[in-house]
Amino acid sequence: MKQIKALSIYMAVFGAINVISYDQQVTASTLKNNYENKTNYSSRNNQISSPLYRIVQNGKYGFINKNGKVVIPPQYDLAWGFIDGLAQVKVGEQYGYIDTKGKKVISPKYRLSYAFANGVALVLIKDKYGFINSEGRVVIQPQYDGALAFKNGMAAVQIDDKWGYIDYTGKTVIKPQFEAALHFHEGLAAVQVGNKWGYINVDGQIVIQPEFESTLRFTEGLAAVQVNDKYGYINQSGKYVIEPLFNDAWEFTEGLAAVQVGQKWGFVNAKGEMVVPAQYDKTTNFSQGLAAVKVNDKYGFIDKSGKMVIAPQFDLALAFTDELALVYARGGAGYINKQGEFIWNPTN
Repeated sequence: MKQIKALSIYMAVFGAINVISYDQQVTASTLKNNYENKTNYSSRNNQISSPLYRIVQNGKYGFINKNGKVVIPPQYDLAWGFIDGLAQVKVGEQYGYIDTKGKKVISPKYRLSYAFANGVALVLIKDKYGFINSEGRVVIQPQYDGALAFKNGMAAVQIDDKWGYIDYTGKTVIKPQFEAALHFHEGLAAVQVGNKWGYINVDGQIVIQPEFESTLRFTEGLAAVQVNDKYGYINQSGKYVIEPLFNDAWEFTEGLAAVQVGQKWGFVNAKGEMVVPAQYDKTTNFSQGLAAVKVNDKYGFIDKSGKMVIAPQFDLALAFTDELALVYARGGAGYINKQGEFIWNPTN
């Protein structure tokens, strides 16, 4: 079910964003399998604030800059991307944080930790979730059974079996009442009531009734929703702008959205017009004018006209971020520029 997938991806993306895949990938050898299972979520929720890129060498993680120079030597058992100047790293079985020079800002001591957002980060302490500041001080006591990171001033939290929202002081601003809840984006958040999904505003009022099997967040004024077995797009009034016609659908980025027709993927504009015909086995969303597409088991990149600008040659490819894209080739993970040249040759 797509909403389960979307919820898990939101947890991964907002909880532990990494430059390599915006998802909880582990090593170069597992990157391909994980990507195949999560299709094209790579370009969403781009919150990378520092242009450093995660690399893996001999099973250890470090960082390079966009010129391919090693800035932080590979030394960590796991690492995620920098947000607000800090990145989570794993040493042994504990998680902590480093700055962009590789200095340990918060020593590894957490069973689980997530990315900083607006100066606070979600951490797991003794089976409960709470929040710390950038100095490692607990600012919201661990008391939640589940939680998402702060976004737009609120964080979704789970108490017992229900989800609600808190503010930065830990005050409950929307009482726990939903079966599941996602981040606010463009003023609305998707919530589950019973077995259906709808949207609430920042006051906790349901503004789009729960009538969908699954939903994605609003981007560029539209949200993908599932009705029965088809996907379409609604506006913030809950009215269909693009009727449910597609086998699958993803968020709008840069004016286009990836949609599945039969077994193939293409792109539509906000009017529902098929701008790039459905002819690809898989795709990412557009980012920095390019999208990765899969053709005959290899990935390349197209522009918004559908022109292939980097020939299919990679075992997988993710969206461009800060002028580089992660690709998987020759059994390792590397980075290319927009000319298709390797800035970092594949390693694992």
